[in-house]
Amino acid sequence: MTPAPLRVGNASGFYGDRFDAMREMLTDGPLDVLTGDYLAELTMLILGRDRLKDPARGYAKTFLRQLEECLGLAHERGVRIVANAGGLNPAGLAAKVGELVQRLGIPAAVAHVEGDDLTARYPGALTANAYLGGAGIAECLRAGADIVVTGRVTDAALVTGPAAAHFGWSPTDYDRLAGAVVAGHILECGTQATGGNYAFFAERHPRDLRHPGFPLAEIHEDGSAVISKHDGTGGFVDVGTVTAQLLYETQGPRYVGPDVTARLDTVTLTEEGQDRVRVTGVRGEAPPPTLKVGLNRLGGFRNEVVFVLTGLDIEAKAALVQAQLEDSFDRAKSRPSDISWELSRTDRPDASTEETASALLRLVVRDADADAVGRALSGAAIELALGSVPGFHVTAPPGKGAPYGVFEAAYVERGAVEHVAVLSTGERRPVAAGGADDTGDTGDSLVLENLTPPPLPSPLPPGPTRRAPLGLIAGARSGDKGGDANLGVWVRSDEAWRWLAHELTVDKIRQLLPEAVDVKVTRHDLPNLRALNFVVEGLLGEGVAAQARFDPQAKGLGEWLRARHLDIPEVLL
Repeated sequence: MTPAPLRVGNASGFYGDRFDAMREMLTDGPLDVLTGDYLAELTMLILGRDRLKDPARGYAKTFLRQLEECLGLAHERGVRIVANAGGLNPAGLAAKVGELVQRLGIPAAVAHVEGDDLTARYPGALTANAYLGGAGIAECLRAGADIVVTGRVTDAALVTGPAAAHFGWSPTDYDRLAGAVVAGHILECGTQATGGNYAFFAERHPRDLRHPGFPLAEIHEDGSAVISKHDGTGGFVDVGTVTAQLLYETQGPRYVGPDVTARLDTVTLTEEGQDRVRVTGVRGEAPPPTLKVGLNRLGGFRNEVVFVLTGLDIEAKAALVQAQLEDSFDRAKSRPSDISWELSRTDRPDASTEETASALLRLVVRDADADAVGRALSGAAIELALGSVPGFHVTAPPGKGAPYGVFEAAYVERGAVEHVAVLSTGERRPVAAGGADDTGDTGDSLVLENLTPPPLPSPLPPGPTRRAPLGLIAGARSGDKGGDANLGVWVRSDEAWRWLAHELTVDKIRQLLPEAVDVKVTRHDLPNLRALNFVVEGLLGEGVAAQARFDPQAKGLGEWLRARHLDIPEVLL
């Protein structure tokens, strides 16, 4: 007999997401499992600094407060909770949850997953954590856990674990696991799948986007899923919102993870009613023999000051301020090791307000010495107050400077990581490394050979064009993976795809986004989604914590691209 579908919801896309989401997801409709994703590269750095202050910390404290409000609701409704809120200290969080269970008198079994913390193997790292899969979560659930907290697992593992436990999938059920990975990737960022951060939001005026509901997936035994949300909640789910999230922070047709390699070029999306999108056809391949390790280290100290330049002669004013600061650094012999300037022309001619008549000149400094970016900068900047450009002022005086982090990735053999499920009884169950390296079966694609690029569709026939923003016909979503930016672009008709596939080449991307001129850009085609995915290597320097760029996570990169003008066939407009 085929098992019933598993209804998995999401209540958190990051540490700091909407606090009431857990209660809303438990009260607004039926669920079997409620997941929460609290971790990101930057979050691990934040938790690492917390752990430096107190070794008993290192987990997402918000989760405990949410659970205190909602544990009774989850028990009444028979909903299991799986979250990676354990961060750097899943055992510590599990102990705190256990204390909460005892205090509230609710019979809930609490388990946790550990083994991801490899910090001791990387001298000088503040944090070093392997990305584990869902096998440990599945083991905890099979043993009867009601609440499972983990450290650094992949975001999709929060869904693959419950699905594997519910349906009894084996580690080599690659197609089924790949379907669950895709569903997990769609859910992981919460309301980004239900209209949040959506390129075409302005077209959806009949739908209320002020308070979008969080997403859920009805996962079937064959790995297919329906993406939806609770009835009556805000936002919307359609092929566009699901496509946007599928393209988010991916790096090509193969979505490589510890459970399986999911083939994004096999995904088919079908709208089957209001707020319901079916995800089918996902193929899976063996996972690689290594696990990714995310490392954070302290890179030094950072500070910034923003000078406000108003009215006429903006370029000359910027040049004088820059020359004065550079001269001050030289005379004081306290030049920071890294100095960057950026002039943002937010000013308008003949402006009706002072703010719209002003441009912003941003100075960012970095150094291993806190004093070099603290007192040295604040003194040099503020001393200019009466001896610089007319109208001189700053948005705020520079402070002492703050430590910044640097992210990098490493890889370890799967068997070198001790993945452990710690049950509510205290029993520690080692989890097999999984993947093809356990059996010697290399599978058809473990080597992850290069895929043959899919054939391009036939181009549109020549016709009249109009100079217009790309965003009139194309959506985009962008984000970060370490120092690389990911940029997904999609269109909503076959005709538009015929144009986009030929028009938006790597050279065109460099032309439209000049910041990418000197870095490697790779394009991946996803014709099933009418989409292109671009990886822009090194655009973000050493990652978000280093804040090397105006938009350090490349969140707005896609919207910048959509605002660029090019010649678009009139038939598409």
